[in-house]
Amino acid sequence: MPLPRTPPSLSEIIDTLDADFLKDASSEKYTIFAQRANNHYWHWDKVRIIARGAGLDPELAWAIIIMARRPLYHTVPIYGFYKHPVRFCLTNLLQRDLSLIDQQLAGMIISPTEELISHAQREQYIFRALTEEAIASSLLEGAATTRREAKEMLQSNRKPRSHGEQMVFNNYRTIQFIREHHNTNLSLDFILEIHRLLTEQTLDEETIGRLRRESDQITVVNKYGEVIHHPPSANQLPQRINQFCKFANQTESQNEFIHPIIKACILHYQFGFDHPFCDGNGRTARALFYWFVLRKKYWLFEFMPISRLIYRSPGKYSKAYLYAETDDFDVTYFLYYHLKIISRARRELMEYITQKQQREIEARKLFIHDQHLNSRQREILIHMLNKPQSTLTIQQMQRKFAIAYGTARSDLINLTEGGYLDMSQNGKRYEFNIGPKIQK
Repeated sequence: MPLPRTPPSLSEIIDTLDADFLKDASSEKYTIFAQRANNHYWHWDKVRIIARGAGLDPELAWAIIIMARRPLYHTVPIYGFYKHPVRFCLTNLLQRDLSLIDQQLAGMIISPTEELISHAQREQYIFRALTEEAIASSLLEGAATTRREAKEMLQSNRKPRSHGEQMVFNNYRTIQFIREHHNTNLSLDFILEIHRLLTEQTLDEETIGRLRRESDQITVVNKYGEVIHHPPSANQLPQRINQFCKFANQTESQNEFIHPIIKACILHYQFGFDHPFCDGNGRTARALFYWFVLRKKYWLFEFMPISRLIYRSPGKYSKAYLYAETDDFDVTYFLYYHLKIISRARRELMEYITQKQQREIEARKLFIHDQHLNSRQREILIHMLNKPQSTLTIQQMQRKFAIAYGTARSDLINLTEGGYLDMSQNGKRYEFNIGPKIQK
């Protein structure tokens, strides 16, 4: 991915334009182009190419775009390089997306059929989402494991066998920790504890749970080995972390309101920019985003594995950072990217719930004559019908449905006694395979 070019400043552009530039700037073709650019929030890298292709002067087009953005800018009390304040532009598109998030992600989880989700289903969906989030966040950081192996590890509750699995396990327990401590105020000690949980047994012990030092010489490189970001010097970190925590904990007044989702995204961006650790910064930044949205009562984020969608397009994730840094720390580029991810995650959640409920309906039809089966047992039977070679353990049942060991054991024993499953013993572990009723 080529590094984006730094946009020309407005004063530089005006100095190079002739006296007729105001006449050109007010023409319809430039006005329409600027509206389109701001609706999509294009960076200079894109503006210069598209404008040239449309027969427009790229620098004049950029000047018009920036002049339209200026009245919409808001600054926040955290900084890029040289005390340059981080800022964002509250566009109509962002306000629309924020309104939808408020409507759809701050209340109770309701299925597409307008039915409330049961407690058992809720816990199952959360476990699924936390598993996906832990795996994807680790893969983003280069964990060498497969989704299948990592998911099996978490479902069976076994110990990690590799460095990659340890990363996944660490991510999973960190998310659980944040769920339990989302009301805790942010502090350096809290951030260090999150980092320790995320990186234990995956990094050099000496670098875990501490800020980087000048001697560490940390840079951010892309997959080609090119340096794409030099973070602020280590001696600035104590002050920057203090400002970061103060901003996160601050209660917005009526005159200084920042929408919670905007603020969560800015915290995500800023932590990645400051890069305060030798490694594990991305994981920590995404964990802090998760902490903040739960703190602000956006409960449905528990069900949405954001990192999985970032993992599908890591180049866009990096580019959103670089666009902001090259354009005077305008994080609107990062906001546009992040809100698209949130929107997609919500759609996938609804599709997942619809699929699960459809399987429940199918299970009820298939096993309608057995009124003793509960929803968990029906889903297991559908799974065994679809994958007849699969083997199930009590621990996997327990983790899959977020239930007690005794409940999982009882479910499977009852299915065995009903002829749906066969039980065998492998060492101290009981294993369950399809029984005569399913085979029939």
